[in-house]
Amino acid sequence: MSAAFCFRAGVCPVSGAELRGMRPQDIDAVHTVELELYPFPWTPGNFLDSLGAGYDLRVLMSGERLLAYAVSMQIPDELHLLNLSVAASWQRKGLGRWMMLNLLEEAQAQGLSSMLLEVRPSNAAGQGLYRSLGFTPIGLRRRYYPSFNNTREDAIVMRRVFDA
Repeated sequence: MSAAFCFRAGVCPVSGAELRGMRPQDIDAVHTVELELYPFPWTPGNFLDSLGAGYDLRVLMSGERLLAYAVSMQIPDELHLLNLSVAASWQRKGLGRWMMLNLLEEAQAQGLSSMLLEVRPSNAAGQGLYRSLGFTPIGLRRRYYPSFNNTREDAIVMRRVFDA
């Protein structure tokens, strides 16, 4: 486990997995998972742009196998989660929760006041995870996500405020 990302979230559910910063050479594997999971995936350019902008991108690897990844950005006193994804064959094993716990603990350790994210109304599993971690809905972003038939899906905005 990379010391930079090792907090009190406990031991990773996958023995020997390593959480580290995403590198440009990881983007092909990340994009493959995006294509596997989403009808409207981020492009390789989206990830490269995020790296170039200085966002926090991290991957959870087991050897050469990509298990999960996250993209977040810090805005003045808040962490904004932009993407959290677990490869399909690794879902329902606690990896998303474990990565979220690491992000939350790191944000608190940096003195940030809260964490913000958007989630599709159709993503019941994601909403359940976020609620179980103390996130509450604070609003709606209309027509935020691309959807089928040239329509767009709203996003539920959720926030977790950290104890002072």
